Amino acid sequence: MFSGKHTPARITRFFVLLLLAVLFFGCSKSGIVVQPPSAKVTKNECVILLHGLARSLNSMSSLQNRLALEGYDTVNLGYPSTEETIEAIASEHLPEAIAECQKLNPEKIHFVTHSLGGIVLRQALKNTRPDKLGRVVMYSPPNKGSAVTDRLKDWWIYSWLNGPAGQQLSTSPDSLPNRLGPVDYPVGIITGDRYAFFDAWFSTILPGKDDGKVSVERAKLDGMSDFLVVHESHPFIMNAEYVHEETIYFLAHGFFMHQKTPPPPASGADWFSFTSH
Repeated sequence: MFSGKHTPARITRFFVLLLLAVLFFGCSKSGIVVQPPSAKVTKNECVILLHGLARSLNSMSSLQNRLALEGYDTVNLGYPSTEETIEAIASEHLPEAIAECQKLNPEKIHFVTHSLGGIVLRQALKNTRPDKLGRVVMYSPPNKGSAVTDRLKDWWIYSWLNGPAGQQLSTSPDSLPNRLGPVDYPVGIITGDRYAFFDAWFSTILPGKDDGKVSVERAKLDGMSDFLVVHESHPFIMNAEYVHEETIYFLAHGFFMHQKTPPPPASGADWFSFTSH
């Protein structure tokens, strides 16, 4: 299958990407889950959740449950992230989630996003903003692109796995994330400095500290209100209780707690995660 020019390292990279394709292909589909508050005291505020590239709304379910316990109405949106461009997702799918929130007549509409979801939201809010826009928390967003895309965008398996949106996340000055410009609404960003074992090679591509998909520096955004680095990896950051606590605090106050001693990584994620270089 592989000729002599294929080194063991290249073969390893191929099978890592193939494994990711098997794990995630077909996971990103349209859907929506609306969950009312489960707390005795409700906030009359709605939070829209946007998952990342090649993920599904299920990846945000633990956060949705936690927000419901805090008294928030929540709308968890699933969208075909591997089939459409960022512009199409922002204009054709996000309005459905906003409409679900607006049915509740909330005092504020907040957003919490993971990875690509943050870029989708930036694209949408650049053109049209919902009434009563509240605060935004982004997990590991490639706000200035990702060097992983730079390196792999021409690989057929990368294109097959991540679709047109995946091609738009380069670090080039003319890439979509870099053309969106600064934000002028409250945004708090939480990103990680650890990578999961299947992202080990990706981490070598990224400059400085990273979470296996996005470097810490490229997660930052001009105009952001606050920035927090936690000991989590890209695929699991949304499951960490510590991250949930910081998210809830930001939604209420507009800045993070910045707890001095963060807890260890999310349960079940630590045994195959490593601190990035």
